[in-house]
Amino acid sequence: MRASGRGLAVALVCLLNGCLPNFAAAQLSDQVVGERVLGSQWKQLSRRAGMIFAGTVLTSTPPATTMDRVVPAAVPAVQLSFRVDRAIAGVKRGQVLTIHEWTGAWSMHRPMSRGQHMLIFLYPPSRLGLTSPVGGSLGQVALDASGNNVAKEAQKWSAPGIGTISVIQLERAIRSARSEQE
Repeated sequence: MRASGRGLAVALVCLLNGCLPNFAAAQLSDQVVGERVLGSQWKQLSRRAGMIFAGTVLTSTPPATTMDRVVPAAVPAVQLSFRVDRAIAGVKRGQVLTIHEWTGAWSMHRPMSRGQHMLIFLYPPSRLGLTSPVGGSLGQVALDASGNNVAKEAQKWSAPGIGTISVIQLERAIRSARSEQE
């Protein structure tokens, strides 16, 4: 009798520590997930973006100190290339997207480096062909090494027992916010 009681206690501890946190995360509404990861203005962020995708940074040229790297109209710019791993808005899966960002905007968000997995919200390109993350660093969400889940440090608040947040959950929230706009 004593051994079965101990076994039941061990099973209960395993259940509470292992299964319930993931179950709790699965039970979070998409709305809560959107706010948890993207902040209180997540709907506006989703609606203002012209391109939204989860992707891998392929190249990132640092800001030029001379006018050697420019886009039309002699605007100093940084060039970034991404492979679109999960298309949400304005891009296609598998697309290699090269963007140009005004050097002044580059300093307003976290730098991105080759191989990083990110969920990116980009403004529609300007008439000069420039774009940048919506809201600076708010428009960049770090993903884990698999590129399928939000990195723990990218979550705006944490609650005990909440597990992994997937890009799929965020995609549902983003698509929902964008459809409310239309």
